[in-house]
Amino acid sequence: MMKLEDLKSLNPKNPGAWPWPAKILAFITLFSSVVVAGALFDWQGEWGKLQTVKKEEGGLKETFLNKKREAINLDLIKKQLIETQASFGALLKQLPSKSEMDALLTDINQAGLGRGLQFELFKPGAEKVNGAFAEQPITLKVTGNYDDLGKFSSDIAMLPRIVTLNNISITPSGNVLTMNAVAKTFRYLDEKELAAKKPAAKKKGKKK
Repeated sequence: MMKLEDLKSLNPKNPGAWPWPAKILAFITLFSSVVVAGALFDWQGEWGKLQTVKKEEGGLKETFLNKKREAINLDLIKKQLIETQASFGALLKQLPSKSEMDALLTDINQAGLGRGLQFELFKPGAEKVNGAFAEQPITLKVTGNYDDLGKFSSDIAMLPRIVTLNNISITPSGNVLTMNAVAKTFRYLDEKELAAKKPAAKKKGKKK
């Protein structure tokens, strides 16, 4: 076995002259260094790959979570759309068609007469088209007592069709009250009316 003093006496510039025990020890040391260096280099490469994979995994998780949130939002939007369509359908059922408007005007008139009111004016005005609907104003002037006018207003609100009272003014006239108002009801446009609107809208757009 070589001693420390023997190792110190070796000439590093002439390893060929070293005794065999020294050569073997040097070879083992060099071989171990190469193995350790190679392992370290390979480990660093694998560590880099691991970090890359982790980053990719994080990106995939974020993408998955984003897609999941989008799917949840999409389901929520679909649900809201269905609810809106249902509400719109229910609202549409409260609107008369063109052929039902005369019957609705009669219902408004009968609501007043049924409460003992006297119509001094019942004048349907020109329709105002707005989108897929038409607004029908009716100028009213009725006389009666306070209770009957209040019940008439309540009856109008209870009609199966949408009717609103606007621009209401009430003035005393002897023993009765006179109410001036504009009743507004709405109807949906039929297919022919909607089809007729399309060419008119195109012409209007070309003029611009």
